[in-house]
Amino acid sequence: MGRLVMKFGGTSVGDVERIRNVARHVEREVKAGNHVAVVVSAMSGTTNQLVEWCRQVAPVHDAREYDAVVATGEQITAGLLAIALQEIGIPARSWAGWQIPIETDGVHGSARMTNINGGEIVKRMEQGQVAVITGFQGLGPDKRITTLGRGGSDTSAVAVAAALSAACDIYTDVDGVYTSDPRIVTAAHKLDRISYEEMLEQASLGAKVLQTRSVELAMVYKVPLQVRSSFEPPDSPNQNKPDGTGPGTIVCQEDSSMEQHVVSGVAYSRDEAKISLRKVKDKPGVSAAIFGPLAEADISVDMIVQNVSADGASTDLTFTLPRKDLRKAIEVLGKVKEQIGFNDSTHSADVAKVSIVGIGMRSHSGVAALMFKTLAEKGINIQAITTSEIKISVLIDEAYTELAVRALHTAYGLDKA
Repeated sequence: MGRLVMKFGGTSVGDVERIRNVARHVEREVKAGNHVAVVVSAMSGTTNQLVEWCRQVAPVHDAREYDAVVATGEQITAGLLAIALQEIGIPARSWAGWQIPIETDGVHGSARMTNINGGEIVKRMEQGQVAVITGFQGLGPDKRITTLGRGGSDTSAVAVAAALSAACDIYTDVDGVYTSDPRIVTAAHKLDRISYEEMLEQASLGAKVLQTRSVELAMVYKVPLQVRSSFEPPDSPNQNKPDGTGPGTIVCQEDSSMEQHVVSGVAYSRDEAKISLRKVKDKPGVSAAIFGPLAEADISVDMIVQNVSADGASTDLTFTLPRKDLRKAIEVLGKVKEQIGFNDSTHSADVAKVSIVGIGMRSHSGVAALMFKTLAEKGINIQAITTSEIKISVLIDEAYTELAVRALHTAYGLDKA
């Protein structure tokens, strides 16, 4: 008999009938002999409505009261699911984050968890009771409700699983992690397994399946993680596959078989913008003068390209950032232009980032060369490049995003299931 945390996102609990469907998924695991805790998001659209109400009351509002309001969405779902479970004969009760408690720091709106005392939950689970826990929220040092930021329910679920020494199944509206976005690449197929590192890269590069912080936690605490669909019928034979691979995608530690695939996926992000600074003074400290103020404004910078200075006096510098932060970044740079010392700047929001990910890159040569050759053959110009041990990302014109993704998916042999 094992412990299992099941997490259901907003689309999975979008209405009462879907909540009943979730209850049947939970029932299946309980009947299989598992001790179960469930972490739930707010019903789809609820959080957006709560956020909008806060803005309507006051465009600039107390972050503590904002958290008190938006946290109620998950409480509704938890209570309804507990009722649905009781209705089919499964003992259950709902738990708010502060009741456990899930302790966090005091950064309202984007808090980070510091401790979870799972003792009472374990006790109730061993008594046969299902714990239905609100995701996305916790309790700050001042004993006030905090929220973890968008996607925080994934993080809550993995953290609860770590505290309970449990496995964690993340249920969503897709049946696993794919080699690329099936809406763009018809030949994309579901992966049976993917390493924590590859999933972390894909999550940070635009894949929407899992929230980045949840993957980080799973990797640190070695939480067995699986991505699966809540829309697969609870009693489907696919729920318990005979080959042991699981009905979804298992996210786990790297093993030797994974290295046989040089690239495991192609990801993309259209949420990109580019800023270029011309004739920047080429002297020590100038980079700090540029990126320091951006960091202080909570603007994350990704790709950075600096041209070699021909005369030793000035250089050109280009970097990328989230599209939503473009206007704010331009304002920040305008305030420090004289201190930095650059002639002018240009910017563009018509760019996209396309990335290949795979732990096999560590032991195979020619991976980057194939990427660049493939894009060149399609007439796609590369504007910037960034790499890690298991990832290569390029910045291209947004209009070529789908063409680039499809071409790379084919080039690395991912069209073959």
